[in-house]
Amino acid sequence: MTARNATKTKSAANAKAKAAPSPASSAGETAAGPASFRERLRRLYFGRSQTANRFRYALLAFDIVTILFIVGTSFAPRSQAIEWLDAIFGVVILADFLARLYASHHPLREFAHPATWADIIAIASFLAPVVGEGLGFLRILRTLRLLHTYQLVARLRTDSAFFRRNEELVIAVVNLGVFLFIMTGFVYETQHWRNPAIANYVDALYFTVTALTTTGFGDITLEGTLGRLTAVVIMIFGVTLFLRLLQTLLRPHKVRYPCPSCGLQRHEADAVHCKACGTLLNIPDEGRF
Repeated sequence: MTARNATKTKSAANAKAKAAPSPASSAGETAAGPASFRERLRRLYFGRSQTANRFRYALLAFDIVTILFIVGTSFAPRSQAIEWLDAIFGVVILADFLARLYASHHPLREFAHPATWADIIAIASFLAPVVGEGLGFLRILRTLRLLHTYQLVARLRTDSAFFRRNEELVIAVVNLGVFLFIMTGFVYETQHWRNPAIANYVDALYFTVTALTTTGFGDITLEGTLGRLTAVVIMIFGVTLFLRLLQTLLRPHKVRYPCPSCGLQRHEADAVHCKACGTLLNIPDEGRF
């Protein structure tokens, strides 16, 4: 009886202890507002839900609109309307930047990424008309945000059958496209003030492509030491990326399917056994073979 009563007394004491709110939990509930908002931001930027995926696709669409705006304004004279649009883009990019920093588990580590500094310079350059500074040429660094699309690779493998079948080709095209756009923007921003042959983005793109393919018609040349060094960079790195694209196009098509035994990732589309270890494979082919 004594042991049974002691057990009942101990259980009642445990129940009271569980029911009583602790100071730590009260403090947590007090800070629930800001903490829940940060958690919602983290789910949007880093989560795997459908809402998070749609949010990241929307950010990608905004980046593409930003790039189209940069290209389009190169054909138009500066006006009050363009300066207001610059400011609007700058405010939106600033809000996205601050939200990502707030949602990050390690905000200071974000500054170790080149894309973060590209965002900072882009924000300053878009908002430059507000403070009257001529930082328009730095707007092209906003295109480095395209590199963020590589974070969507895992999601694209799930969402797109075309991407799963042609992942290496798509990535090679994106790499070449990003390089082309960045170098085209750099050529335009550094030359159109003093080089009459570079009047807009089309002229800069024409020169970039002729330099990349080493065609070199000679009708457009870059002026100054910086222009010559820019042409050298385009030829060296551009040819490398272009050859990588050709290699992807010409080599036999393979699919990504990890071997359960040895982990080999790439196999022929109609492979039955892993060529490295001989393990029987079961590659989904969607009825094409």
